[in-house]
Amino acid sequence: MPDDAGCFPLPVLREGAALRGVLSVEPALPKVLEALGGVRRVLPDGVVIYTGADTNTGRWNEARWRARWGAIAPPALADMLGNADQPVTVLRHRIPMILARTASRIAARVPQPAGIRSDTGHESVELVSETISHRGFFQTRTYRLRHPRFDGSMSAEVEREVFVASDAAIVLPYDPQRDRVLLIEQFRLGPFGRGDARPWMLEPVAGRIDAGESAEDAARRECEEEAGLTLESLEFVTSYYCSPGCLTEYHYCYLGLAQLPEVNQGHAGLSTEHEDIRTHVLPFDKAMEIVATGEADNAPLILMPFWLQANRARLRRTA
Repeated sequence: MPDDAGCFPLPVLREGAALRGVLSVEPALPKVLEALGGVRRVLPDGVVIYTGADTNTGRWNEARWRARWGAIAPPALADMLGNADQPVTVLRHRIPMILARTASRIAARVPQPAGIRSDTGHESVELVSETISHRGFFQTRTYRLRHPRFDGSMSAEVEREVFVASDAAIVLPYDPQRDRVLLIEQFRLGPFGRGDARPWMLEPVAGRIDAGESAEDAARRECEEEAGLTLESLEFVTSYYCSPGCLTEYHYCYLGLAQLPEVNQGHAGLSTEHEDIRTHVLPFDKAMEIVATGEADNAPLILMPFWLQANRARLRRTA
């Protein structure tokens, strides 16, 4: 998580001023600032300001803050204001996800290659309307739009819903000297909601990339939190949309080189995030076996062992 109040550090904000496009005269702003850990202060001359925890300790630096949070702050604060009908405790719980999905939207501005696919840009889509149809820890947006067709014409106006999530870092820990991998197992609501007979999933280590955090840093953090594991190095595998027809979530996948424990099973996870995680250390051949039998039934746990299979000799040779 980013430092200080579990979100982004607050600068000093004078009541009645503007912070990068978000006006402090907005009635809901005091509640948002309270959820962010801000403190309302009345100066001797009667001026009201809001300060953050890092400001109180003298650690706030405007140039550093703008470099890290300047692009994220305006859309994230607007999203927070849209959630301000909730109690402060609920809003505080949602803020990390609000920041993470805002950072995801900014990261998406960097285009991926277009050697075969069309290089038609985001700006070519005619947006008729955009509404937030659900606000919770996650968000659903409804778009009415027209988009260019391959024959050069514009499509008819269509209405589509998108489930808005954050980006995620996914790591398959691998011990090249002992030729084994570590998987985690936990209850998953997606399979449960589908009615899956066995909603406990075997998976690589995975977790949300927080705002202001790199995918690599998130990968290392999640391995420590979910498996009690410190990685020696990371090998980039791939990145992709997991379900581009309806979901914004984007995955960054890594192989994490580490010395894995001897035990077959362990227990990990953060109690603060209500995680109940069992770890499994498996020989490489066993990992490939569960891919073949279908016990590995989520995309990262199918994709990443195949990448490891193709690169295993190199990794073992240089271990």
